[in-house]
Amino acid sequence: MKPQTTQELPVMLPDPTRPPRPAPGCDVCAALDRQRADAEGRGNIRQATTYEMEIRSHPHPKPVKQ
Repeated sequence: MKPQTTQELPVMLPDPTRPPRPAPGCDVCAALDRQRADAEGRGNIRQATTYEMEIRSHPHPKPVKQ
């Protein structure tokens, strides 16, 4: 077995302090993002965080590779 002589690429994780981006073309994600921004603007961070979790967990089909 040949030893590895190069370094692996770093793992890139999303910044947990930034709100998630709504999926392009998804009306549900867009509405949740508007509600999140409104809650954040009112200083209701708990509600804004709830909307962020909903955006992150909203299901979308995986892109088909061709």
